[in-house]
Amino acid sequence: MENVSEDSTTAPNCNDPKAAYAEGKRAAEMMCAIYAKQFNIEVVIARIFSLLGPYMELGVHFAAGNFIRDAMAGKTVVVNGNGLPCRSYLYASDLTIWLWSIFAYAKSGKPYNVGSDESVSIKMLAERVSKVVGNGDFKILGASDQGWNLGRYVPSTKLIEHDLGLKKTVSLDDAILRTALWNGWKK
Repeated sequence: MENVSEDSTTAPNCNDPKAAYAEGKRAAEMMCAIYAKQFNIEVVIARIFSLLGPYMELGVHFAAGNFIRDAMAGKTVVVNGNGLPCRSYLYASDLTIWLWSIFAYAKSGKPYNVGSDESVSIKMLAERVSKVVGNGDFKILGASDQGWNLGRYVPSTKLIEHDLGLKKTVSLDDAILRTALWNGWKK
């Protein structure tokens, strides 16, 4: 299975309330393109995928934050679903460099994926968080997944690497560790 490229024509089902977030992002890109054409200004688009780092909420509905929070507390990291959906995580320092590079050097009118192209299943993420921050305990409950994107949500970063020479510099394990340390975890 391939990662999501910038020219992907896949679209969420606009009749599904779970698609509101993705549809909102698509509408924002369209409005930027119209504004750029109408007022003859340069516009570039950064499509940001999943992140780790400072100021990340650890108690909301995102798996990575919940896993880090529980591991920091010495609890078993629990995956409610089957753990098969795949995501990727970019650390905030890479995000910052990538966004400034897009702002300064990107070609007008181009969208760029901003995220890691390293695919990790939710099960693998739970295992890695439990080993890096916690006591190594994790479990998969296997409940039916009801999230907004049940499959693979991993960007292709070939375009940003080709056009701007950017690559991820912080490994997933280091991103997990740095996020926990920033949130007060004592090694």
